[in-house]
Amino acid sequence: MIFDRLGPYHVARLWSASKFFEIVGIEIVAETSEYAWSHTASVPQVKRITLFPSDMAREKSNRLLETRIQESLSDSGCCAVAIPGWSSRAALAALCWCNERSIPSVLMSESTIHDEPRVWWKELVKRRLVRLYTTALVGGRRHIEYLMRLGMARDRIFTGYDVVDNAYFEGKAEQVRVEKSEVRTKYGLSDNYFLASARFIKKKNLVGLLRAYATYRGLVGEVAWDLVLLGDGELRGKLEAERAALGLNGHVVLPGFKQYDELPLYYANASAFVHASTSEQWGLVVNEAIASGLPVIVSSRCGCVPELVHPENGFTFDPFNESNLTSRMVMLSSMPKDEREKLGRASAEIASRHGLSNFGEGLQHAVDMALQIRPKKPRTHDRILLNSLLLR
Repeated sequence: MIFDRLGPYHVARLWSASKFFEIVGIEIVAETSEYAWSHTASVPQVKRITLFPSDMAREKSNRLLETRIQESLSDSGCCAVAIPGWSSRAALAALCWCNERSIPSVLMSESTIHDEPRVWWKELVKRRLVRLYTTALVGGRRHIEYLMRLGMARDRIFTGYDVVDNAYFEGKAEQVRVEKSEVRTKYGLSDNYFLASARFIKKKNLVGLLRAYATYRGLVGEVAWDLVLLGDGELRGKLEAERAALGLNGHVVLPGFKQYDELPLYYANASAFVHASTSEQWGLVVNEAIASGLPVIVSSRCGCVPELVHPENGFTFDPFNESNLTSRMVMLSSMPKDEREKLGRASAEIASRHGLSNFGEGLQHAVDMALQIRPKKPRTHDRILLNSLLLR
């Protein structure tokens, strides 16, 4: 099983998969500039291979990346390979290795039709690549629909890819809530706040969230909840300037990026969770929020919506319509406490149906079918396509 970097989510999935298979986990890099996770512990049952110390080292040689991927796969003696997507050089190198040796490949995908504007010729290339995979493991309904659009048969697509360790977030949230007042005082948190957690990049729509929140405060007045925005990134300066311009310095808290063990402190003390992305393949922070028992307000563009956001546990909204988000915030914060708690309990129930076991079980089904299907040898034009993409 290949991942770009083994963060907390990936380690949890490796643990789940290890219940069903003997797993070799290949990590392309140990550290990336995109995610500042601390080094994650290995799963005892899983052999872990790290190819490069950092993403800077990886970028030195594409040929070296391809060589190390394929050598690691050859040394593993694997009967199937789970590959993340179809666009990275690591994925293409692994797919090439599988096809040349007739080893079944499982495509791990969370792409949807709405992720970005689709260009016809790129879709044609993807269709040819998808055809080279044996089966697929995806997040949910929107990902199934997109893969079928790209030509994969429905009976070869399985779900369970986008999960988190629900028990961790549920258990830690319960522990924190026992000492709720002390924790709030220590971390400077108000009695009621909306929580958001995201990288500070454009598609997360955080400027839009700030503007919608400012309008919300203007409508609700002094009883308005605060907004806590976890994360960091290239737009931090812009968000700080926007916060000041909107007069929100006393009501919007930016604590920075938080490691995995700190996240439950913020989930447990929040009154609701907001995710405002204009484009989001899934949105694992929503998994974390519902496992922590929070009502949610989630952009309709998030891939997780059909599975994780129902009328029983929260609301969706159009991320290109700030007033739509504002109205959802007003609606939720105006609810009686017992009604909000009912939404939170529904979130926890929904989370229980999308746990870690789904990953291992889904992967098992995908691998079992892949092993039953006679792999096709790549045709000449398939080899040319893969080699040209690897050289780009």
